[in-house]
Amino acid sequence: MSVEPLDALLQKLTTGDDAAAEQVFRSYEPYLRMVVRRQLSPDLRAKFDSMDVVQSVWLHMLKGFREAGWRFTDTAHLRAFLVQLTRHRFIDRLRRHRTELAREQPMALAEVEEVLLADDPQPAEILQADELWEQLLELCPPAHREVLRLKREGALTSEVAARTGLHEGSVRRILNTLSRRLAHLRTEKTRV
Repeated sequence: MSVEPLDALLQKLTTGDDAAAEQVFRSYEPYLRMVVRRQLSPDLRAKFDSMDVVQSVWLHMLKGFREAGWRFTDTAHLRAFLVQLTRHRFIDRLRRHRTELAREQPMALAEVEEVLLADDPQPAEILQADELWEQLLELCPPAHREVLRLKREGALTSEVAARTGLHEGSVRRILNTLSRRLAHLRTEKTRV
C-alpha cells in the first residue's frame, strides 16, 4: 500500500473511499491516542483504553462523511476537528465512569486475603472427615445409623428425635455412646 500525502487522502476520503479512510485513520491514530493518554489517569485506565475513544471518534467521523456530508478544506482543519472530537469523546467516557470511580475504594490486604481464602474444607480435611465417618459407621449398630446420618446433615437433636421417633434423651445417649467408642478406639490405636 503506497503512502499518499494526507491532502490527497483527504480528497479521497470526502468521496467515500474506504481505503483512504483506513490510511487516514492509521496516520492520525497515534496522535489521537496520545491526546487521550495525556488525560487518562490510572483509575480510568482500568475502565477504558485510549483506543476505545479513538475508535469511537473514527466511527463518528465515518458516519459524518457518509451521512452528513462533512468536508474539510485541508488536513489542518481535519486534525483540529479530530482533536476536538477526541476530547469530547473522552469527556463523555469520563462522565459515564465518574460515579463508579467515586464509589470505588481500595481493599485492604486483609480483606483481599479474606476474600481469596475459601471457606471450603481443604482436601486433607475432607479425607479426615470421610475416614471418621467410616469409623463411626463401623462402631454404630445398623438401627442407629439413621440418627448418625441426620446429625451429619446438621439436624438438631430435637429434629433427629422427631424424624426417628426416638426420645431426645435416647438420641443423646446413642451419640454419647458412639463418641466414647470412638475415643476408646483411638486410644487403642495410639498405643500400638
